Amino acid sequence: MKRVLSITLSVLVLCFSFSTTALAAAENAVNNSVEDSKGTFSLDYIPQRIVVLELSFVDALAAVGVSPVGIADDKDPDRILKEIRDEIGAWTSVGTRSQPSLETISALKPDLIIADISRHEGVYADLQKIAPTLILPSRRATYEENLQATAIIGKAIGKDQEMQARLKKHAQVMSDFAQQLPTGKEVQFGVARDDALFLHTADSYAGGVIRALGLKNANTGRSDDAYRQTSLEQFLAVNPDYFIVGNYVTPSIIDKWKKEPLWSVLKAAKNHHIYSVNPNTWSRCRGIISAETMGQDLIRVFSANQ
Repeated sequence: MKRVLSITLSVLVLCFSFSTTALAAAENAVNNSVEDSKGTFSLDYIPQRIVVLELSFVDALAAVGVSPVGIADDKDPDRILKEIRDEIGAWTSVGTRSQPSLETISALKPDLIIADISRHEGVYADLQKIAPTLILPSRRATYEENLQATAIIGKAIGKDQEMQARLKKHAQVMSDFAQQLPTGKEVQFGVARDDALFLHTADSYAGGVIRALGLKNANTGRSDDAYRQTSLEQFLAVNPDYFIVGNYVTPSIIDKWKKEPLWSVLKAAKNHHIYSVNPNTWSRCRGIISAETMGQDLIRVFSANQ
């Protein structure tokens, strides 16, 4: 009888232990299923070795204190904003955003790759062979789409609550900046190379940030693309009140145009409302941290006119 009772108690203890373990496992289970540009994406673990192929994705990870092991940084670490570099520490370059090295990515043994649907759809199948690949819009994303992608990344890496809190803080920061800026002023951003000016339209990331700060996008005459290559004559037709330019090279085409008689006809030129900013921040990075830096830039611009 005692032996039977002992066996029964042992079975009960084992059952209780199994139930407790199963309950603990259920409580620790990862629920990070999201919708990316290809459909449903999910992981059953928290990724520890993440490789990102666009700068906006680095921004998203840094926003919640996560450091990627590899970044497509165009072989130039300065492409990453200083405040982001300070947050994430060292990483391995996996090449350019347009043509990342699959061999280098594979050597890093990632457990998650985050890719851009615009740049990397052609190598998506190859990336999936290396590691689960979350594919989202970045290069052609609007500001609003970037915020959505940032939230998706937060959930996919098991940082949903932290990312939602950071996005809420971002909204408050942008609202506070808007209170410091004049309402409805017309602003146009463009990037200048040695032989071309590309205006970022209302559909671009910069255009969305400008609106989020309570300012107005200039009418570029285009609503079907984020970027518009523009001649001096076409730029005169846009004729913005304020022109924010990111020079990729110096001298740029803007320096050449300043010698042209048409340049002096521009409202921004006549009123001395032309300002240079970091094109990396305004054009390439496209994240919540870069958007906040853009807000600070615009506050400096308008403070200089008071």
